[in-house]
Amino acid sequence: MPAATKSFRVDDLLVQIYNSEVEMAQDVAEIAHEYLQHQIEQQNTVAVLLATGNSQLKFLDGLIALGGIDWSNIILFHLDEYLGINADHPASFQYFLRERVEKQVFPQRFNYIAGDALEPIVECDRYTKLLEAQPIDLCLLGVGENGHLAFNDPAVANFKDTAKIKLVKLDQINRQQQVKTGYFANLEAVPQYAFTVTIPMICTAKKIICLAPDTRKSKIVKEILQGYITTNYPASILRKQPQATLFLDVNSASLLT
Repeated sequence: MPAATKSFRVDDLLVQIYNSEVEMAQDVAEIAHEYLQHQIEQQNTVAVLLATGNSQLKFLDGLIALGGIDWSNIILFHLDEYLGINADHPASFQYFLRERVEKQVFPQRFNYIAGDALEPIVECDRYTKLLEAQPIDLCLLGVGENGHLAFNDPAVANFKDTAKIKLVKLDQINRQQQVKTGYFANLEAVPQYAFTVTIPMICTAKKIICLAPDTRKSKIVKEILQGYITTNYPASILRKQPQATLFLDVNSASLLT
């Protein structure tokens, strides 16, 4: 099994660096696999909050390929969804997770955010009740190029948010990043609004795994770890979470001193 080449803490946050994204994904898959097996042994139902995006691809494939997890004991949630996109749109996070996860492992239940809900505020209330009914055992995260967690962009991130999920307007950097991932043809095609699980809700998870590989994440990783803990870089809040680990490859860690 690949191992981290460097491991250290920044405040309460454990940081692990790997020689490559492939090695990082393999090791994180093993870590998540062991944790889920342990939680299933300890309790009847385990809840996992899933992220989407390119940083998750190799990890999710690796986790599923390991086998040996009784997914019928696991309830899945996801962190965010575009407003106004239906579940079959190729850019929908529900579509991403249905094809890559649900159809592969058949969990007990997958609680999706309905991006095309006719009453978005009612949908927030519905999803809030689901989150309140099932404490999160594991939260999987990526980091946006503007430092966001889920769709908590700097302008809307709130470390003391009382909501568990909310509607937000996406900033330009975030929307441009969605174009770069290849799911939208141009900026105009990217929705301006989205649902997002809030930062305090994310931080209630018993274990947090955050993956941030790739050179394009190097600048924001430096800000998150070596700057202030601030909503200007929302992922910096992870430095106050002793249950969290940030996983990097040598490229995303290249600007750290």
